[in-house]
Amino acid sequence: MSSLRLHFWSITGTLIAFLVSLWINQEVFTHTSFVRGINWIFLPSGVRLLSTLLVGFDGAIGLLLAGLITDFLYWFPHDPVRAIAGAFLGSLAPYLVYRFALEYYDLRASLTNLTPKRLLVLAVAYSIANPLFHHLWFALTGTTKDWFESFFSMFVGDLTGALIMLYTIKGILALLPKQRSSSRMSNGMFNIQLALNRAYNNQSARHII
Repeated sequence: MSSLRLHFWSITGTLIAFLVSLWINQEVFTHTSFVRGINWIFLPSGVRLLSTLLVGFDGAIGLLLAGLITDFLYWFPHDPVRAIAGAFLGSLAPYLVYRFALEYYDLRASLTNLTPKRLLVLAVAYSIANPLFHHLWFALTGTTKDWFESFFSMFVGDLTGALIMLYTIKGILALLPKQRSSSRMSNGMFNIQLALNRAYNNQSARHII
């Protein structure tokens, strides 16, 4: 698979995964909503963190596009400034956590070197950074009154969503075969892991340059 196609599918896959996770969250956890857009369980936050950990900058681009789509068409159709800010902040926080993991944990696309403790650290770091960025924006624009309660509910929602997604995918990736086998399913799973590693290596090389 060419580098261009890998980038395209990384971005597209992130966008689709985010939209699907948002739909599931609204269907299953709609009763956990604190205010519009802030839930006590928010699965899309897990997709945000996981996609950037897996494919880096491509994941951030996919999240930005997904955020613009959902913000303009669903969350804030009559507030373009809030829609753009939300999409940008929602993709910035997980990307900064990805850069942290790249620098201090020698991150790999398969996440094989991320221990449960490291996954927890990254999930907590993201769950603090994302609501912090959003609430700094809220404070500057004066769009929230119950700052602490809103921050805490977003933190809890981001953390639960991130942990659910991270540990689920971590477990799935751990089951991927280490080498090719004769079965069609195993070969397919191996190719997924290989594609992830190539996409990640492309991102790493770009940042080194």
